[in-house]
Amino acid sequence: MASAETTPSSWRVYLVGGAVRDRLMGLAPGDRDWVVVGARADDLARAGYVPVGRDFPVFLHPQTREEVALARTERKTARGYHGFEFHADPSVTLEEDLRRRDLTINAIAQDESGSLIDPCGGQADLQSKTLRHVSAAFAEDPVRILRLARFAARWPDFTVADETLALCQRMAEEGEVDALVAERVWQELSRGLMEVRPSRMFEVLRACGALQRLMPEVDRLWGVPQRAEHHPEVDTGVHLMMVLDATAAEQASLAVRFAALCHDLGKGTTPQGEWPRHIGHEHRSVKLLEQLSQRLRVPQDCRELAEVVAREHGHLHGSLDFTPAATIRLLDRLDAWRRPERLPLIVQACRCDARGRLGRHAWPYPQGERLLEAYRLASSVDTAAVARQATESGARGPDIGRHIHEARVRALSATGPVWN
Repeated sequence: MASAETTPSSWRVYLVGGAVRDRLMGLAPGDRDWVVVGARADDLARAGYVPVGRDFPVFLHPQTREEVALARTERKTARGYHGFEFHADPSVTLEEDLRRRDLTINAIAQDESGSLIDPCGGQADLQSKTLRHVSAAFAEDPVRILRLARFAARWPDFTVADETLALCQRMAEEGEVDALVAERVWQELSRGLMEVRPSRMFEVLRACGALQRLMPEVDRLWGVPQRAEHHPEVDTGVHLMMVLDATAAEQASLAVRFAALCHDLGKGTTPQGEWPRHIGHEHRSVKLLEQLSQRLRVPQDCRELAEVVAREHGHLHGSLDFTPAATIRLLDRLDAWRRPERLPLIVQACRCDARGRLGRHAWPYPQGERLLEAYRLASSVDTAAVARQATESGARGPDIGRHIHEARVRALSATGPVWN
């Protein structure tokens, strides 16, 4: 990273964090982060480094554009993610900087000769596949609970150290999690959803009590039974985790994974006297999804896809028996004619819902293929010509839409007995 022109002899530069960890794990490293010991912010600025950190001194290297930070310590001054006071000057040692980090596996540094500096036992925890906090200072930043859960989803064969889970439980009980801002929660949640086994993120959050604080709509699904003939796993929370992992197995987009997360929220509000049936849960799921999305400021594309899937997934599951008219009405409700690019995503989310059940992870989902074929056939209708003919015959407003609907139904009916 460094060069003679940009690194005075009094500075000591170290590669830190994920790049070192990933190399030790045999993984391709992502972005490289560096720490400089023995320098001041003014020194880096004079050497051409570009300041980018608002809260503490972080710079971009003038040639490589990689992030370079001054070694620093931090002190908690208020609740929440931003409640910190940072101290960075040439007296701060590398070991002090490493000990302020979240997990031991992220607190390993490498010097310019390739030697490792590991004051917190990160290499041993990599060997034992353990996620362990560096120090009690972990409790000062509630985002670290989310990061811990996200790493658990990335490496599902790693276990969370008992003492780390106990610390997270205390943080949740003391309300530290409540101070998290929506943007940070969504940032970590969205990244966790995209990991190899997203269910692990929610298992860790639930185990420490943070899920109940952050997403009570999701947390309340555990312990809610479903009809065993449709859900051999019975428990709604268990089903949800299986659905999430099914989306990961298909390498689905974030929007599909979020839709999977929210598709059954309404089952958590079904009165116990109605269990294991959940009549009308789709409508309740949409309401709870709106509530959760507003609170976490979920992006519009994720929110819109989740709303359609929550409302219509039951209809997709049962659509093999739909008549041509019922199939066209379903496509109408899915807004397929105006948003055709979204239809395969809806089908994928519903397919993962169908497969996220005990013993059914490889089940076919002919409903999806049938619906996509119905869209293809119905799309052959020249709607402009139909509308023009309807207008010439005196049709106006909704009557024109009815003519288009009937033309699409005829297009399906004409293709054979499968649609009749």
